[in-house]
Amino acid sequence: TTMAQGQINQYQSLNPTAPTLKRSSSFTSAQAKALKPFDSGDIKVLLLENINQAAIDILSGEGYQVEAHSKSLPEDVLIEKIRNVHCIGIRSKTQLTSKVLAEAKKLLVIGCFCIGTNQVDLEAAARQGIAVFNSPFSNSRSVAELVIAEIIFLSRQLGDRNTEMHQGIWNKVSAKCYEIRGKTLGIIGYGHIGAQLSVLAESMGMTVYFYDIIQIMPLGTAKQVSTLDELLERSDFVTLHVPETEETKNMIGDAEINKMKKASYLINASRGSVVQVPALIKGLQSEHLQGAAIDVYPREPRSNGQYFNDELNSWTTELLKCKNLIMSPHIGGSTEEAQRMIGVEVATALFKYINYGTSIGAVNFPEIDLRAIQDTEKNSIRVLFAHQNVPGVLREINQILSDHNVEKQYSDSRGEIAYMMADISDVDENDIH
Repeated sequence: TTMAQGQINQYQSLNPTAPTLKRSSSFTSAQAKALKPFDSGDIKVLLLENINQAAIDILSGEGYQVEAHSKSLPEDVLIEKIRNVHCIGIRSKTQLTSKVLAEAKKLLVIGCFCIGTNQVDLEAAARQGIAVFNSPFSNSRSVAELVIAEIIFLSRQLGDRNTEMHQGIWNKVSAKCYEIRGKTLGIIGYGHIGAQLSVLAESMGMTVYFYDIIQIMPLGTAKQVSTLDELLERSDFVTLHVPETEETKNMIGDAEINKMKKASYLINASRGSVVQVPALIKGLQSEHLQGAAIDVYPREPRSNGQYFNDELNSWTTELLKCKNLIMSPHIGGSTEEAQRMIGVEVATALFKYINYGTSIGAVNFPEIDLRAIQDTEKNSIRVLFAHQNVPGVLREINQILSDHNVEKQYSDSRGEIAYMMADISDVDENDIH
């Protein structure tokens, strides 16, 4: 049903044999009761882009029908598939546009098994009552470790030496090769990744400064600076860990690179739009920058293969000529551990939303939760109600519920969308409709 019609879209079953989660509530040892009117076996899940097996196991374990593909699908195939699924899981390459979502008549929830959600039209999803979940923090350690490795590689020019050895060239040098102990690391964005990186860098003898738009309690002996310019001027290494926003797009250009120390290093493992690559090339060619490491790019190939060329980004050939430059294909979070953690986190959010209506962690939807109804509460139901955020809706709903005992009720809104959860006791089978 559409939210404009304002109709109830899910409710809690009276059936005591409903599938349950195999975990205990923090309030009681009884099992939590899953939402109905559907049977778990009727829920169809489509997973694309080689989602980790841990997610497949979790969703299959809930009794859902899970269809998994190793790659993204062409738009016409995706549209055909999405018409019949209740849940879809994607990574960064699948584009869930308003055109695609318009065909998703049964879709309840979207799982982005990655950090970003730029590939989903979040507003279109919300208008259709579709919650979107992601995994913003599960790969933090993997990215932090990669940056530490890149700092060491750049300091020792290991990328260039490795390339030379593969060409049969023996070039044993120590000029412009340094230890990282005693050097200064400047972190732009002190979130989960920046904070972990801070601790790792300090343990290796580095001094850490960070810049963030909010005041943050530092870990260890790291110090927050008040301006970006101050961080750039102090640091031997500058590393970026910010989201893609209007404020962060193109934040590092000619002016910022010129403010960096002579013979310093720049690392970008955040978003491709944050660094202006032509300015980076100029900094490397002039040797104002001693080196750089890039894991993300303004435009990236949609699949593996020989697609990283000037047709994708016009400056590619010039970038490839730069010395002491480490380039990697957006693999900051690509470890087995990170992918498993992402699979567990997002899959858990998906089944908790489907089974219990819990929307905590949704990126486009009001975030609400109530303690799950237990199997011992035989005549209790849960009503979930997604609707337009306009006056009078709750009044009408509460008139419908007024003859019953509403044990718990919670409503919240986010922009044009509102979401209500109510648990009602002593309900007869005939009362449900």
